[in-house]
Amino acid sequence: MIGVLGIIISLGLLMYLAYKGWSVIIIAPLLALLAASFTIFQGGDFHMLATYTEGFMVSLSGYVKSYFPVFLLGALFGKVMDDSGAANSIAVAISTKIGKGKEIWAVVLSCAVITYGGVSLFVAAFAIYPIGAALFREADIPKRLLPPAIALGAFTFTMTAIPGTPQIQNAIPMQYFGTDAFAAPILGIVAAVIMLFGGMFWINSRNKIAQAKGEGYGNHMNEDIAAMDTSNLPPFFTSILPIIIVLVGNFICSKYVFPSMDTAYLADYNTTIGAVQGNWSLIVSLIIGVLAAIAFNYRRFTSIRSCLKNGVQGSFLAIMNTASEVGYGNVIKTLAGFSLVAAGMLSISSNPLVGEAISSSVLAGITGSASGGLSIALATFSDQFIAQAATYGISPEVLHRVASVACGGLDTLPHNGAVITLLGITGMTHKECYANIGMCTVVIPAIACVAIIILGSFGIC
Repeated sequence: MIGVLGIIISLGLLMYLAYKGWSVIIIAPLLALLAASFTIFQGGDFHMLATYTEGFMVSLSGYVKSYFPVFLLGALFGKVMDDSGAANSIAVAISTKIGKGKEIWAVVLSCAVITYGGVSLFVAAFAIYPIGAALFREADIPKRLLPPAIALGAFTFTMTAIPGTPQIQNAIPMQYFGTDAFAAPILGIVAAVIMLFGGMFWINSRNKIAQAKGEGYGNHMNEDIAAMDTSNLPPFFTSILPIIIVLVGNFICSKYVFPSMDTAYLADYNTTIGAVQGNWSLIVSLIIGVLAAIAFNYRRFTSIRSCLKNGVQGSFLAIMNTASEVGYGNVIKTLAGFSLVAAGMLSISSNPLVGEAISSSVLAGITGSASGGLSIALATFSDQFIAQAATYGISPEVLHRVASVACGGLDTLPHNGAVITLLGITGMTHKECYANIGMCTVVIPAIACVAIIILGSFGIC
């Protein structure tokens, strides 16, 4: 129990310091060593440098090796779409087409289209906020509902549920289950529908209550929103085409191109095409998408070199944050106290889908990162989940989709970096917005996860 106490103290500090804005790259290894040091009180040995270099850093480097191409290409694609004006063009077009009286739908769907195409949720938040603020102000919708609307469109169903999404939360399970980005499409669509319509029902109901009380957009004295020049945005068709290319290219590569190739040579690399085709398909489709976005908007860039350089730099911070959390988790899972924690999570149900959902969600909540928590859970328990699923006749595709959806629940607790960034962008506070953000990104996604666990247990995928 002393070891468990060490883990609890370490995790509590990780959540608190991350919430306060401390860099995870700094605090994760320090807190991992803190938890490991409690072995001294149990009469064990604590080797600080070995724990850091051979435990934390080995796990961190393994994560970077596996996922850096996806982080890099995703960041490049998002930056190209942002700098070219394509992301804003899509948002403006959707907002205009949806029309007056559906401003909340306009914000949510604009975020959804952009993030489903591979643009990062941070880029989506920056791109949509000025448009959303203008729409909400004109319609006199409380501004406190704008962050939940952006979060619903960017942080939920397009991140984890819709089949084919190139977001990293949908890419991580491919390595463990030999699946592709389109795994369990029925379950993914069911989860997406629950999240989208459940979230929209909640936000619209809050808006109706606010309107009945006479609450409008509000006075926000420090609001500084630069008016967007929509006169020189690229055409909608050339803006949306790179996104279509990424999605279609991913589907064709994963379903037809790589499975039909002679890949016997992969035995020399101790792998199979089933283990890598999902990742390869995503890499190829994102490369083509980046090139297409540049080609369609070549003259709109002030400097393509600077655009790509900034995208590369952005990818470094994103992957190192997540990799540090994975390194932290690797150290924690080697501790004796973690066996008690793991046993508690997995003993709740003999159904592997339940255990997978709980471990993915809880670890995502602890780390404040969907991808970090998912990586730790699958690196630790995936072999056990696969073996249990085989006895239940559950497909690896179902394991993929449940894990992906589950990690998108508790990840957006108040200390989550994306939530903090979103509130910073919009100039709002946790007190004003988090109850509605939490409903849309924690509670309703958890309901969606329960629904697909039930369906997946009956063999539906």
